[in-house]
Amino acid sequence: MTATFHMPQSKAEADPRRWLALAVLLIASFMNLVDVTIVNVAIPSMQQNLGADASQIEWVIAAYVLAFALGLLPFGRLGDIVGRTRMFLLGVSAFSAASAFCGLAPSIEWLIAARTLQGLAGAMMTPQVLAIATVTFPPEERGQSFSLFGLASGLAAVAGPIVGGLLIGADLWGLDWRPIFLVNVPVGILAVVLGWFIIPRPPGHPGLRNDYVGIGLFGAAMLALVYPLIEGRSYGWAWWIWAMMGVAAMLLALFVLWERRMAWLGRPQLLNYSLITNGNFLLGAGITTIFASGIPGFFMVVSIMLQVGFGLTPIESGLTNTPFSVGVLLISLVAGRFGSAYLRTRVALAAAMLVVGIAWLHVIIARLGDSIDQWSFLPPLLLAGLGLGLGFSALFQTVLNGIPPRDAGAAAGSLQAFQQVGGSIGVALVGQIFFASLGDIGTLFRTGPAAVHAAFASSAAAATWYQIVSFALVVALIFLLRPRDSATSSRAPARGAPLALEA
Repeated sequence: MTATFHMPQSKAEADPRRWLALAVLLIASFMNLVDVTIVNVAIPSMQQNLGADASQIEWVIAAYVLAFALGLLPFGRLGDIVGRTRMFLLGVSAFSAASAFCGLAPSIEWLIAARTLQGLAGAMMTPQVLAIATVTFPPEERGQSFSLFGLASGLAAVAGPIVGGLLIGADLWGLDWRPIFLVNVPVGILAVVLGWFIIPRPPGHPGLRNDYVGIGLFGAAMLALVYPLIEGRSYGWAWWIWAMMGVAAMLLALFVLWERRMAWLGRPQLLNYSLITNGNFLLGAGITTIFASGIPGFFMVVSIMLQVGFGLTPIESGLTNTPFSVGVLLISLVAGRFGSAYLRTRVALAAAMLVVGIAWLHVIIARLGDSIDQWSFLPPLLLAGLGLGLGFSALFQTVLNGIPPRDAGAAAGSLQAFQQVGGSIGVALVGQIFFASLGDIGTLFRTGPAAVHAAFASSAAAATWYQIVSFALVVALIFLLRPRDSATSSRAPARGAPLALEA
């Protein structure tokens, strides 16, 4: 029941259009990655233009990240079933349509719904990209082709805040923030047309199956957890908010029992039961979730502080945050050369760099007066960006190094999902700290500019404590992960082996 594809073993066997196909894959990936960072710059403009409250503006980010997280594994498997190229083209088409819905949103509720669709569409195309590249390129060319994806990721991180600021500042046709989404439409159409004619189409495997009950249980559990974290403040932490968190725990327990049953019957599982019972993997997944939870919420808060609290333009805000993205790009160019040496030490060093960088920024923000010296943000943000890029490149290797080879594919795909789940939880928690500290914005703006500056600076500084504590926790936990030869492998159920899900 495992998906197998013919992979070229030499250049002679490889598709002559493979580099053109790679260009199309890179265009789609770049579009998706830019969209992740470009939104942060536009948040204040969206909030003002659509009259959104604090919880709603958190959902603009969290809805995308959560939908993306929940779709990665099932859509990865669906690509195996119906064909990866077909799923990729459907994903790009859906992403383009969802981007148009975002750009045309008449209300904040419409925008949140469109962002949810956009996240699902991103999850449709993302798992297929590396899978298509793997079966398109011969072994001697795969390293070079994969390195271009890392470069595209770094460039997207740098381009997102700058392009977002420029588009909003230009106010094209009076559309304000909307072009940051609408620009995806022609790019997506181009990628679909070129992909239809250029990308090879390995066949699907209709005999494979997806774990739809597992998908439903896990999705419901995550929604029952994230919703009260974002909306709790708005409803005064009513009893039913806490009850929803209890329901989330029960749904997760049901999910584990369901995956156990599927493993016992030898049927497909959303998350392999052998991984659920592998303590080393669960610890690694927890560390990945914590590590990934810090940054999305951090830049949401910083962008609001810079633009709403201190009156910077979107392009000024984007340029202020750019050193972080530059750090991610610079380290991505050299991280691959480190290989598998000193993995846990590299993760600990990366997390420590993030602690120092964010703590340094905390001091700068806490001391802000009536104006901002944007150059003072450069060193701590650059250091933090270097830490994030170095950390993610080593963290996945560290976790997977303790996983039995038979579970490596499922574990790799699952870690991507946990990474995105961490992002959505982080947005909720950081938003709670920031907006609770800020209080009523309407009342605040009637107190005068000096009080506004002080309130936004102190609230943003308070929110950075989440990142400082989270990354410090990663430093403390990472050395508890054990390498494969000392890790205790979980025993597979007696009847039937779990089916690995590859993203």
